[in-house]
Amino acid sequence: MKDKSFVLWFDRIGMEDTSLVGGKNASLGEMYSNLKSIGIKIPNGFTVTSLSYNYFINFNHLKEKISEILKGIDTKDVRNLQVSGKKIRELILKGNFPSDLQNTIEESYDLLKKENTLSDVAVRSSATTEDLIGASFAGQQETYLNVEGKEELMGAIRKCFASLFTDRAISYRQDKGFNHFDIALSVGIQKMVRSDLGSSGVAFTLDTETGFDGAIVINGAFGLGELIVQGEVVPDEWILFKEGLRKGYSSIISKKIGNKNKKIIYSENGGTKLVNTPKNELSSFCLSDKEVLTLGKWCLNIEDYFSKKYKRKQPMDIEWAKDGKTGKLFIVQARPETVHSDKKENIVEEYVLSKKGEKIVSGIAVGTKIATGRARVIRSLSEIKKFNTGEILVTGSTDPDWEPIMKIAKGIVTDKGGRTSHAAIVARELGIASIVGTKEATSKIKSGENITIDSSSGNEGVIYRGILPFKVIKNNYSNLPKIRTSIMVNIGSPTEAFKNYFLPVKGVGL
Repeated sequence: MKDKSFVLWFDRIGMEDTSLVGGKNASLGEMYSNLKSIGIKIPNGFTVTSLSYNYFINFNHLKEKISEILKGIDTKDVRNLQVSGKKIRELILKGNFPSDLQNTIEESYDLLKKENTLSDVAVRSSATTEDLIGASFAGQQETYLNVEGKEELMGAIRKCFASLFTDRAISYRQDKGFNHFDIALSVGIQKMVRSDLGSSGVAFTLDTETGFDGAIVINGAFGLGELIVQGEVVPDEWILFKEGLRKGYSSIISKKIGNKNKKIIYSENGGTKLVNTPKNELSSFCLSDKEVLTLGKWCLNIEDYFSKKYKRKQPMDIEWAKDGKTGKLFIVQARPETVHSDKKENIVEEYVLSKKGEKIVSGIAVGTKIATGRARVIRSLSEIKKFNTGEILVTGSTDPDWEPIMKIAKGIVTDKGGRTSHAAIVARELGIASIVGTKEATSKIKSGENITIDSSSGNEGVIYRGILPFKVIKNNYSNLPKIRTSIMVNIGSPTEAFKNYFLPVKGVGL
């Protein structure tokens, strides 16, 4: 095996290299090579390829041992899954890197340090079958931030390799029908953006709940971005109008400040730590309006580029970071949006509650569905064995380790989190009703009681006591007749109409 197959730099890879570097790394390389010219900033880095992963597995003779453990696995038995997954991960974590592979990775790390005068990097997993339509693999593998030094780097890469066999990843692949050995792992080594001193977040180039593609939704919080996905904070949220943005106008149509009482920053000894958010940041948005508009334009450019690349409209799920030292914005990941992209556009299901009942609590609606059933309050991962198929999960927040019970839940309710939290992402993919950020669902709802969760009526979702009747109306818009009446609205030219609602923003061009 030649050294050049162990490592590939971002400027040498694109979407055609997904089998070598995984979906996340491939899209990073594609953007790094093609979108920098229009002003989008992406931190440089390199990938440890899937060939390196397979070389590591074969060098340590692990395939046969892993196969033997997988033979007896039962993903519906949580205890069996936990024991089997732990055995596989321990095998990988005890493995040694072949000397030629380790030398190549460490030499590349030295080059990245020299180029960027840095000592810390982000180490991100990128599986070769992630981000497929209908299978987002949301949060299935691990990421390690503020990794400093060669020993820590190699340890983080080994942990990323092991994370291909987390309990949630094993369970997810089994249910989706993927062969465990048809999937390999690449690892991205990327210059860290000092968002621990700034802010970070997620953006979608469509409305996450309805799939409406005329809007961009941006979420953000101070510090590193893990708390947003974990659902531990309710992030700031902006909604931008695409058409106005394309014409150069200030197109923020909605903004809400979030409950960002915690944030993640660098730890003095490497890694990260959780701290209280300073008072001055609690009442402040984590981005200025001008920064939001710049980020929105970048999101448009990314969507346009990948739509042209895929020869179809391709909404995108994008991660961003603001460097607190330089004040500059960066894109750190972008992937195809995998929930609404696979829906039949002409078939729309409408959920309608027949009557309202006693309101228990409300929160942020995820999706547009209604679900009824018995509640099960689960406060920690150690209690997930208590959860039964078809119950409604009520909890503080979720992360990918909760996936085995989320996939058998009828609905999901959380105290914390926003529209881009893990619970919200998985609920959309599973197509089940969910309400997040209720603040007090776990204290107001008791295990065993019947509840109705209604996320069908707009931004606010409501949990009612008891089983309330509802109906589902399927609307088919594929054969609508053409109207015969001409319609004229006297509002002047489209450009003038936009001027009535949006003001041009200096410095945010097209």
